[in-house]
Amino acid sequence: MRQAQIVELARKKGGVTVEQLVDAFGVTPQTVRKDLNLLCDRGALRRTHGGAIHPSGVENVEYEARRQIAILEKHAIGRAAAALIPDNASLFINIGTTTEAVSQALADHRGLMVITNNINVANRLRLAPSMEVVIAGGVVRPSDGGIVGEAAVDFIRQFKVDFAVIGVSAIDADGGLLDFDFREVKVAQAILANARHVILVSDSSKFTRTAPVRIGHLSQAHTFITDNCPHASIRQLCAESGIRLIETTPRADQQDP
Repeated sequence: MRQAQIVELARKKGGVTVEQLVDAFGVTPQTVRKDLNLLCDRGALRRTHGGAIHPSGVENVEYEARRQIAILEKHAIGRAAAALIPDNASLFINIGTTTEAVSQALADHRGLMVITNNINVANRLRLAPSMEVVIAGGVVRPSDGGIVGEAAVDFIRQFKVDFAVIGVSAIDADGGLLDFDFREVKVAQAILANARHVILVSDSSKFTRTAPVRIGHLSQAHTFITDNCPHASIRQLCAESGIRLIETTPRADQQDP
């Protein structure tokens, strides 16, 4: 009964954490991990660091639920990305919970010009001192505050910036970068084409998801920041393409010697 409730909870929220399930069912973390392992072995869920997600195929996960998935990992990724961006730089930030974590880590920077199609990022950074925030025009997506459409694409194309901070919904083992909304993909592609240095930010749960629309390929990034990279093929691609791979919490068996 508890395992069926866990699956239903994950389906509704998109994902669950061990801590959430301990609170919800009043059991030990060890019991929760055993439940998750059994459910993942059956294919009912997919394991992530600190929890599990529902294998919902091409269904997107609600934005507020996505904020809670791998939240500590996203904050660590955000800090690592912010450390690469100097004061007085110009940058794009696209829609996503991980890119939002980057914006939070950028709040103490000075002299930044931030162009975004992410209402959440604009609202967070508009109060930061010595920072200019420019927001794209277009259709506001009610599910997450993303600004999409041709007007947003045309707006982005007016700029050539120092950095782009890009988040995606899924990453294939071959390096394909994927999303759910073709309108958002068009904006992301414009961002990729108009930045001198592309920073891809993604927690490792994105390796277990899929999405139907292709943004581009990992080789278009200059830096890839994740909590840990589980695929040897992705590591090899980064090495061959000259992409700097930064792992904020690499597993011991995946760390470079």
